[in-house]
Parts: sequence; structure tokens; C-alpha cells
Amino acid sequence: MKTLAIPQDKAELLSRLQGVTFSSPRQWGKMTPHQMLCHLSDSFRGVVGEKTIAPATNLFTTTVMKAFALYAPMPWPPGIKTRPEVDQEIGGTKPAEFAHDKADLERLIEMFARPQQDFASYTHPIFGRMSPAQWHRWAYLHVDHHLRQFGA
Repeated sequence: MKTLAIPQDKAELLSRLQGVTFSSPRQWGKMTPHQMLCHLSDSFRGVVGEKTIAPATNLFTTTVMKAFALYAPMPWPPGIKTRPEVDQEIGGTKPAEFAHDKADLERLIEMFARPQQDFASYTHPIFGRMSPAQWHRWAYLHVDHHLRQFGA
């Protein structure tokens, strides 16, 4: 299973991210490539407490849905609804300058992947509390999902 805890997996994501351009063609959804960069950054900021994302947890999302999302042997499907605080059309950070927003996402991925990252205070808005291994798996899968959205 790929995860941000494995340096090669992180390097693969960062390499694929470099292939995303302002005009990368969308494979599904409504986001632009630039909005996707901001969406992923907002998601990381929400986890580390730099952005407030209202929780939408329940017993199903914190058990069954979390286990399926993190461990099912298939990529996440298109069309998953996101929280309004990380939706760039609603409450997410508006895209500013493409290169800067891409560099900011790279910085957040690097920070999140640090081996000494303290995940104890983090809570996912849908999946709830997670172990460091689960956080690294979620981060890999979330970035992978959106890179695939733009053919990267």
C-alpha cells in the first residue's frame, strides 16, 4: 500500500504534481487544476489546524467508510463530495498564483510526510481520529485521486 511515509511514494506524488499545469485537461469533476492545488492545500491545512473544517463524522464514516477508503484495493472513484470549507467554489481558498500555490502544496506534503509529525491532535472531518499510518495513507490517496483527475 502506498503512503506518504514511504519516501519513494512521496517522491512519486511530487514528481506527478510537477506534471500538472494551469491547462492540464480535467478527466472528471468541475475543479480546474489551480483549484485542485488549493483544495489539496486546504485539506492539509484543515488537518493540521490551520483551517477550520466542520466535522461530518458518524459511526459509519469513522469505521466502515474509513476502512474502505483507506484499504480497498482500488483507487477512489470520481464524484466524491467534498466539505464546503475545502470547495474552492464555496469556502475554500481562492486560487492566486499557480506556481506559488503549487509550491505551497509541495511544502504541505513535505511537512505532512515528516517522520516526526505529531498526529495526536489531528481529526479528519469525516473519518475522525486516525493513526499516523492512516494519516499517511489518506494523504497519499487524496493527492493521488486529484492528480489522476488531471491525468498526472
